Amino acid sequence: MRDFSWKYFAMTGDVDAYMLYKESGSDSSGEAAAAAELDATEQDVDAAPL
Repeated sequence: MRDFSWKYFAMTGDVDAYMLYKESGSDSSGEAAAAAELDATEQDVDAAPL
């Protein structure tokens, strides 16, 4: 989807296509960061003494 939206934007100059392109790029990095943060939180909870 990211590649298509960029190609569409490049051919047409459509701002909505560019926004979709930017959104699709930030989603994947945002998901990775959220997953890494969740993993770190789970490790902290597992290591905490009861």
